[in-house]
Amino acid sequence: MPTPERKREAATLLTVGFHGRELCDPLRRLLDCGVSGVVLFSRNIGTSHEVAQLIRSIKEYAGRPLYIGVDQEGGVVQRLRDGFTRIPPMRALGTIDDTVLVERLGRLVGKELRAVGVDVNYAPVLDVDTNPNNPVIGSRSFSRDPEVVGRLGVAFGRGLQAMGVAACGKHFPGHGDTAQDSHCDLPRLSHTMERLRAVELVPFRAFAEAELASVMTAHVLFEAVDSEHPATMSQEVLTGVLRQEIGYQGLVVSDDLEMKAIADHYGQEQAAILGVNAGVDNFLCCHTEDVAHSFIDTVARAAHEGVILQRRFVEAQGRMARFLDDWARPASSAAALLEAPGEDDSYDASELLEEIVRRADPSSLGTGRDPTEAMKHILEERMQKQAQQ
Repeated sequence: MPTPERKREAATLLTVGFHGRELCDPLRRLLDCGVSGVVLFSRNIGTSHEVAQLIRSIKEYAGRPLYIGVDQEGGVVQRLRDGFTRIPPMRALGTIDDTVLVERLGRLVGKELRAVGVDVNYAPVLDVDTNPNNPVIGSRSFSRDPEVVGRLGVAFGRGLQAMGVAACGKHFPGHGDTAQDSHCDLPRLSHTMERLRAVELVPFRAFAEAELASVMTAHVLFEAVDSEHPATMSQEVLTGVLRQEIGYQGLVVSDDLEMKAIADHYGQEQAAILGVNAGVDNFLCCHTEDVAHSFIDTVARAAHEGVILQRRFVEAQGRMARFLDDWARPASSAAALLEAPGEDDSYDASELLEEIVRRADPSSLGTGRDPTEAMKHILEERMQKQAQQ
């Protein structure tokens, strides 16, 4: 049986979500296990002051380095709204194609996130918008031109990190050309490596060269690289392409393990074991406490039995520890800036947004459906099935 120390080591590879707007017992139990991060969703979000107080309470309870992450992409995926600037879709920024403007926007978003204690923004989206029928990316992407996506993604990431918030480029190696939503199914792409290098990988190569903080994996199966496993579970994709070919050195984060692409086709336990061995350093488990505890038990046991490579287990822990050293701020930082408006001139939100609206293609400013809302229905279905069993 794995030791308590080994279980705590396994927990450091996990970032969890919870339900409600206050620190709750399920989250306390996971914090006690030693998880490294907490991700916030709309279900956790109130006013800016309420968010700051929630983050402060989580970090104070943890009493150790812990990061808070959120999806604050702009457009349809923007968790923090009440008291925060409404950010236009990234597609609008793509029609302007101005790296200075996009970096200013990244600084604005970073300033607001940093003000309430958020440490990591799961943005920018580096997917290339090559499929007009894509149900999950669409206006979240900067452009159908990979070079535009790369330079604007880097600019947005640099803006975030200039304000002390880690950027996370997603979804490696590219979710832009899929016809399925990985929240609901397992997308497959049959593109050749030549096509992937010419399109999908271009923005991630730029992100790696800029040495930005983290990259999120896609639950997408890329047949030319690995015909059996999606990127999150594929050593060929994460070690072979991302680490060795592209040379990325930052933190590798999985997309949510509870999405159907993983849960219905492989199961979280297999995804956890293969994911660590493949190259994932930090896993998202965004909704269910039992799944999070199962992850910890599974990884601890697999590491104890040698199913998870010791080299990879130690490497992931070390990379996670360095990430926390670089980006996790203390509890006292939450709300510290709310009452102290910044002197940075890029923080003039109204002027910046007016310029974006004036210069963007009007057709790019429309809104749409938040694709992550699909998880609400998926979780409800699972609960109904469990109740019937």
